[in-house]
Amino acid sequence: LRPGVRRTPRFPYLSKGFPSMERYFVRYGITRILGVFSPPSEDQTFARGDQVIIRTDRGLEAGEVLGPATERGIQMLGTPPEGRILRRMTADDQREVVRIRRQAEEEIEICNRHVRELGLEMELVDVEHIFGGERIIVYYLADQRVDFRELVRRLAAEFHTRIEMRQIGVRDEAKLLGDYGDCGKPLCCNTHLSSMPPVSMKMAKLQKATLDPTKISGRCGRLKCCLRYEFDTYEAMQKELPPVGTWVRTPEGRGRVIGHEILAGKVLVENEDRIRKLLDADDVVPDCEKTNGKDRPGRAAAKTSE
Repeated sequence: LRPGVRRTPRFPYLSKGFPSMERYFVRYGITRILGVFSPPSEDQTFARGDQVIIRTDRGLEAGEVLGPATERGIQMLGTPPEGRILRRMTADDQREVVRIRRQAEEEIEICNRHVRELGLEMELVDVEHIFGGERIIVYYLADQRVDFRELVRRLAAEFHTRIEMRQIGVRDEAKLLGDYGDCGKPLCCNTHLSSMPPVSMKMAKLQKATLDPTKISGRCGRLKCCLRYEFDTYEAMQKELPPVGTWVRTPEGRGRVIGHEILAGKVLVENEDRIRKLLDADDVVPDCEKTNGKDRPGRAAAKTSE
């Protein structure tokens, strides 16, 4: 470009000063992928719950509109897949979706038959037939690496389309096949979770949940994802309380913190007479004359000299 000449934007409507086209969150696929999709035209809008046909990097798929894609929502998802909404689902499209679902049941039986014939150590979980027929995705569990090249060749010859094998874990299996959790609501991983957050026993202990594995484990057999939802809040509130083991002054004298009631904002204090009492955090202040249950060395030395 010559000096002083500005480059004309390739997409003017994305430049500053031009209204950008509204995009939508759309959920699609049996793994309930959440992506950001553009409408067919600027004047066409969609509402929550609309059934649509979309184009993704996997091909032509059926999806459900969840709502407008806000900047904050996109940031929370990180780097969601993107694509384009082609049209609202028609009656013919709905019949095709039903047909594909019935066909997928037959396809998984055929896959299982070939797995048995080849003696592969793998467990098929589900089969996903893309709406446009571009590919069939086979989800499976396996403890070790499986050589499924011959299986792919057989399935490709059987179904006349691209075959994609995808190994998953037990949490993904629950996401595919699970229905309801112990709370009586649909599984989080099968509704709003776009990724599986790490969950540890530390989160259960901090929230004083029962440590019985049968009660804090989800349908996948792992710790429930919901143990993580309030963990950050519990941690922030715990930091405002005197740590366990700290000596404090209370209206009734000195004592040592031996426990927390985080949500209530209370601390369990044991005084020098071994009497325990639950007090508001506002009623206790750190005892500067004691550290870790012992008098400070300077004070102890002063007492000795006296």
